[in-house]
Amino acid sequence: MENLTSSLEDYLEAIYLLEKKGSVRVSDIADFLGVSKPSVNRAIGNLVKHGLVDHELYSDVSLTQKGKTLASKVLRRHKIIKKFLTDTLGVEEEIAELDACRMEHVISVRTLQKLYQYCEANSDEKKSD
Repeated sequence: MENLTSSLEDYLEAIYLLEKKGSVRVSDIADFLGVSKPSVNRAIGNLVKHGLVDHELYSDVSLTQKGKTLASKVLRRHKIIKKFLTDTLGVEEEIAELDACRMEHVISVRTLQKLYQYCEANSDEKKSD
């Protein structure tokens, strides 16, 4: 996977989610993440250098195909971790969201696979109850 900071992964994830609703502007990303527009512009510049985002000055931001692929992986990690925290451990939704956001950046691929397998096996058990 791309060697990005957790912050840049958060930007990718935010753009990915915002794109599902339509075009994405710098101000949309700033509002979504609760950061300043200059911070967004710096991050976008870095993502452009990595070939993950297309952006011309004063225009919309969009993910490249490479960016979409990476962002969907980040979002998948987030969802799996959050599901485990809420469904298995009973962590409250808000806390699980914050913890998943932190954990998604440091979890190994192998641990994530095991976590996914565990969640799938347990959701199958719940269906058969």
